[in-house]
Amino acid sequence: MLEKTTRMNYLYDFYNTLLTPKQQSYMSLYYLDDFSLGEIAEEYEVSRQAVYDNIKRTEAMLEEYEGKLSLLQKFQERSGLIKQLKTMLQEETPSKQAMLDVIAELENLE
Repeated sequence: MLEKTTRMNYLYDFYNTLLTPKQQSYMSLYYLDDFSLGEIAEEYEVSRQAVYDNIKRTEAMLEEYEGKLSLLQKFQERSGLIKQLKTMLQEETPSKQAMLDVIAELENLE
């Protein structure tokens, strides 16, 4: 569950501007503020089922956006490559060619 929550938080960070204000609010309350479905339903004076359906549809939309745009995947790959570069720089005699290879991979992500 924690892994899903973390993923949804990342997807929300990348794609929240593509959501409606209601979707943004429900997702923010549920995933960022840790509100229960019942608390959100009470806040908006709707049924718990309506909140659940909205969140599930929004999760599917976020996954669809990621499938098409891959912003989270590219972010994770970029972070890994930067970490690799930092590790190489800490070596006593870093390989210039290895570092150029990692830089080339970074450039290809765009």
